[in-house]
Amino acid sequence: MKTVSFADLERADLVVDAVYEGGVDNTFGSDPFPKLLSLSNQGGFRFRGTLEKKLEMLMLYTTNADADWPDSVDLETGVFSYYGDNKKPGHALHDTGRQGNRILRSIFHSAYGGPEQRALVPPTFIFARYGDVGRNVKFLGLAVPGTSDVSEKGSLVALWRSSGGNRFQNYRALFSILDVPIIERQWLDSLIAGAPDERLAPDAWSEWLKTGKRRRLVAERSVEWRTPNEQKPLTKRDRMLVDVIISHFEASPYEFEHCAAKLTEMALPNVVSIEVTRRHRDGGRDAIGQYRIGSGPSSVLVDFALEAKCWSERGVGVKSLSRLISRLRHRQFGVLVTTSWLDRQAYQELKEDEHPIVVIAARDIVQILTDADISSPSELRDWLKAYFPIGC
Repeated sequence: MKTVSFADLERADLVVDAVYEGGVDNTFGSDPFPKLLSLSNQGGFRFRGTLEKKLEMLMLYTTNADADWPDSVDLETGVFSYYGDNKKPGHALHDTGRQGNRILRSIFHSAYGGPEQRALVPPTFIFARYGDVGRNVKFLGLAVPGTSDVSEKGSLVALWRSSGGNRFQNYRALFSILDVPIIERQWLDSLIAGAPDERLAPDAWSEWLKTGKRRRLVAERSVEWRTPNEQKPLTKRDRMLVDVIISHFEASPYEFEHCAAKLTEMALPNVVSIEVTRRHRDGGRDAIGQYRIGSGPSSVLVDFALEAKCWSERGVGVKSLSRLISRLRHRQFGVLVTTSWLDRQAYQELKEDEHPIVVIAARDIVQILTDADISSPSELRDWLKAYFPIGC
């Protein structure tokens, strides 16, 4: 991985996934952004210019350590999900010290307008903390607000959260990371000077300003199957969420089949029906359902079968996977939902033999719940009690 030393930051280009080192003493003076982009040394929102006149540059920084507000980047689609800066009760949605949520509201509104409105949107640089020690950061890319397949309303959503018995709102914003592998220092220097030289701007950025087309940086996986670690919960909070599910169904593991069916509906919005089978007459399938391809009279319904495994310390192996595969009929596909993971050998054979199986592992379950605004153990317990009231 390319690494730029702290001493070279002022002359450095921005290269996607390169690491930019902080200083050695781990103080505010070691923050890389004042040297790299002439920005302040604190905060997730850092910018040049003013919201009232014109923002010339915006930098979004994520530590990837906030369990309640989990920023994330989807490398395969080029979409970055970022949460605003109203993260504690006692403030209105836009009443924040660094104006972060006001900035989001402004740039998202402009991004969905015409060329004159898009010209008001500053180049937005995305960085993430790199490593557990020091102030090193990794550059994730140049981004623009919104995605081409989601409306302005869907790209910037105000979510309710609760803390200590108080309710408050914060934004969840979707950005498109543009297909720009390197940003040259000359253009950065023109932005810093307040006189952007559009002749030096990256092509994908100029194209978006003119047409509104978001040419995203899409990175297909070089390996089609995921390792067990890539399926396990990513953070301590994620692990807690999975443990809540396992604990809830501990006394009645078969009831997890209903939860797996619900998670499948949440993950695959075009599921039109799903039915949990009777325990002793399931034919090797925990649930069966239908999935709609297309829309209207020309749509097609495809049958699928579901297998659910509420496991903790062991992965789903070849034997269990083969059980599901053997139950699939012609033109059916399968869904495997597990609170653990699919073993390496099973996953590799699944992909190499091209079996039509959707794998929803522990990390996927956490993402499904987070997308549904169920992101804390207490919220998850309430959701489980409401939909699957075991012993209640």
